[in-house]
Amino acid sequence: MTPDAWLLLVGALVLLLAAWVAWTLTRLGRLEDRVERAWLALDTQLQRRAGLAEELARDYPAAVGEDRAEYLAAFAADARRPVDGDRELSENALGRELRELPGDLRGVPHSLRTDLEGTGIRVGLARRFYNDAVRDTRALRRSRLARLLRLHGRRPVPRFFDIDDRVEQAAGAGRPAR
Repeated sequence: MTPDAWLLLVGALVLLLAAWVAWTLTRLGRLEDRVERAWLALDTQLQRRAGLAEELARDYPAAVGEDRAEYLAAFAADARRPVDGDRELSENALGRELRELPGDLRGVPHSLRTDLEGTGIRVGLARRFYNDAVRDTRALRRSRLARLLRLHGRRPVPRFFDIDDRVEQAAGAGRPAR
C-alpha cells in the first residue's frame, strides 16, 4: 500500500472512532436524562404514597386502629425524610405497613382506598422504569471503549432502587367493604 492509502485508511478509522464517540456521548446523555426523569417520576409516586398514608393515619385512625395509625404516620414521615438516610429501607417499612392494613377499612372513603392502590401500582411501574434506565446506562458505561475513553467523565454511576413494591391489596382497595 502506498503512504496515501495508509493515510486515507487511518483517516477513515479516526473518522469512524469520532462518529462512534459522538454517538455514544449522545446516547449516554440521553440515558442519563432518562434516569433523571425516571427518578423524578418515582420520587413523585413515593411522596404521594407517603402523603396518602399520612392522610389515612391522621384522618381515619379508627379504621386502621389507633396503634397502627401511629406507626403508619411514623413510617410515612420517615419515608419522606429518612432519619438514617436509607430511603429504600424506609419505603420498604411503609410498604409493609400498608400491606398489613385491615381489608375493610370502614369509614375510609373509597376514593382514598383507590388512590392508595393506584399509587402503589404506579410506584411499582415507576421503579421498573427507573431501574431499566439505570441498567441501560450502566451497560453503556461498562463497554470497553467507553471505559477506556472515560466517556462518562466524573459522573457517578446511577444506583438501582430496590424496594418490595408488591401491591397485595394495599389499604384494602379493591375489596368490598363489609
